[in-house]
Amino acid sequence: MAVSVYIPLVVTVVLAVLAPRAARRLPPRPAAWSLACAALVSATGWLGSLALLAFTGFAQIPEVAREGHWSVSALRAEDPVSFAVVTVSALALAAGVLSLGVAAVRQVRHVLWARKECARVPGVTELAVLDDDLPQAFALPGSPGRIVVTRGMLRCLDDREREALLAHERAHLRARHYLFQALWRLTAAVNPLLRPMAGAGAFVLERWADEEAATHVGSRTLVARAVGRAALASSAVARATALAATGGAVPQRVRALLAPPPPRRTLPLALGALMLTVCCASLANAASDSDRMVERAQRAQCAAQTSAGNALGGAPTPQAFDECCAHRGHRHH
Repeated sequence: MAVSVYIPLVVTVVLAVLAPRAARRLPPRPAAWSLACAALVSATGWLGSLALLAFTGFAQIPEVAREGHWSVSALRAEDPVSFAVVTVSALALAAGVLSLGVAAVRQVRHVLWARKECARVPGVTELAVLDDDLPQAFALPGSPGRIVVTRGMLRCLDDREREALLAHERAHLRARHYLFQALWRLTAAVNPLLRPMAGAGAFVLERWADEEAATHVGSRTLVARAVGRAALASSAVARATALAATGGAVPQRVRALLAPPPPRRTLPLALGALMLTVCCASLANAASDSDRMVERAQRAQCAAQTSAGNALGGAPTPQAFDECCAHRGHRHH
């Protein structure tokens, strides 16, 4: 446990630095899924490692040791974690769990807001056109989701550009990109180091929708022109709560659309999968080591109690030790 418990923390830091840069160079769809997996596994490993480190100090509290029926001295003899590390881990764990709760409440409110907005949008079809001069176009997630476009936005685009814009927003709804956004926001709440993944994820989702739109209309240049004109028209209008073709780094998206489609790269994905596997394996190994450490401390406590109980009658017998272990809820191997 002395080494393996820290590996998920190191993997999280490395992924937080490298994953956003790699994702921007990959095809957007596999990049989005890779970022989602990396964020989820990293956040889980982060919380798991902090919990194991905090437990090593929590378990040495005499009152806790009495309830767990293990020896504090035996636990301290095997535990290599310093008090400072335990304290920092416990505080970071508490902050992460609290922040996760707050972020989860915000996500629930966002879902409720989206459903309410969907219900307020006139009409029953997927596309809703608002009689508004402000140029806006965005997708509202719901059951089902809605694509909202104002007449001001439609006047800024020609027929083919409108088709590209609608294909972009439809791709957001069809691929359920709002679920990716929710995942990245929750994991970033658990660990602020994962915030770059959320930022890169937002860009990758827009690129994903751009590529889907380009496939639908059969022209990457057309989508680039539609995205650029829509962004210029709606530059004074910000909608951070909805998926929109005008979101993300528009100049970078336009450059990507004017260039050939990004090639498939297996090496970054393979390296990322390897790091996530190492993270999971290390966390499982650390948890197993922690369980064995507690079991040995329980056996030490049983041995001490058996010795004390048989002090007047001679040396402790194996039968008495086995009875103590059975009473404490574990077996002697």
